[in-house]
Amino acid sequence: MGSDFSEWVRIALSEETFPQASALTLLSDPNIDLLSLVAAAGEVRMTYFGRQVMLHRINDIQNGLCPEDCGYCAQSKISDAPIKKYPLKSEEDIIQEAYEAKAKGVYRYCMVSSGRGPTAERTQHLAHIIRRIKTEVGIQTCLSAGLMDQEQAAVLKEAGLDRLNHNLNTSESHTPDIVTTHTFQDRINTLKAARSAGLDLCSGMIAGMGETDQDIVDVAYQLHEYQVPSIPINFLIPISGNPIYDCNQLTPQRCLRILCLFRFVNPKAEIRIGGGREGHLRSLQALALYPANSLFVEGYLATRGHSVDQVYQLIHDAGFEVAGETSLTGDLSATSQFQLDDNPNILNPQTTISCSNS
Repeated sequence: MGSDFSEWVRIALSEETFPQASALTLLSDPNIDLLSLVAAAGEVRMTYFGRQVMLHRINDIQNGLCPEDCGYCAQSKISDAPIKKYPLKSEEDIIQEAYEAKAKGVYRYCMVSSGRGPTAERTQHLAHIIRRIKTEVGIQTCLSAGLMDQEQAAVLKEAGLDRLNHNLNTSESHTPDIVTTHTFQDRINTLKAARSAGLDLCSGMIAGMGETDQDIVDVAYQLHEYQVPSIPINFLIPISGNPIYDCNQLTPQRCLRILCLFRFVNPKAEIRIGGGREGHLRSLQALALYPANSLFVEGYLATRGHSVDQVYQLIHDAGFEVAGETSLTGDLSATSQFQLDDNPNILNPQTTISCSNS
């Protein structure tokens, strides 16, 4: 490991703030050895989280019907994406899906409701559902429901909500290029309200929306300033019908650099690989577990993701373990990964003889 990497690790494991110049170098220097960078970020991750990976599952409890104009979102009022719009799911459906998430080894159940923000009445209803989930199901909870004030956040805290999610998504300077119906400060105010109410914060970004290296660095340091303990890093999923479709910025190597940057700047935070990991990290997904220590499973808001079994396989193959794991959910043996061609003109009957009969 080069001297720069050793110094970066030392800083991340101290109380010092990671230098912004180094953060920009990490993203932009073509001469950086990627494996050495990942190993250095992994050293920091191992120090604070060991080999555990936390699994999160999103439940899109209300879809579409949103008055905001976020250019990346299939649920926004300006998107032509062919999504199925529906109002808030029933209380029983939301709770049943919490049971199902827990049964699959999910650590945190993340409820996402589209819209600008909940009314006072909706906030009370969500609080009632959260209270039931905490007492009946017994699983960690996170809620993303748009802009909120301190009074609403306090209601949810009293109900037992563990974390409130509200992503910054991009930097303050880049926000007007992404959305015009709310401001960056609106998002900061929601984080402040949640913090004042005693809620843990969950906030991250979406990479690949035309931002610069400086924009990414700005988000990382903004989250560092607020000491956000849970940071999801999403990679823009190109959804036909969205104004911001594909800025052609992301490669597997670029995604790894971004994850490493957030680990160095926010060394003690839970760094979660969010939406788009399957399509953008591709064959390098396992390497992403070195800077990151958390994953979403079974999809996002408008797109499907890998199943729980596939995620377990990824984690175990890379030598990591699922937080709170009691047993695997399916057959992850090597023999289950292969399938013989059933073309009778190709298949040799002798290949069907098991090893025990040979």
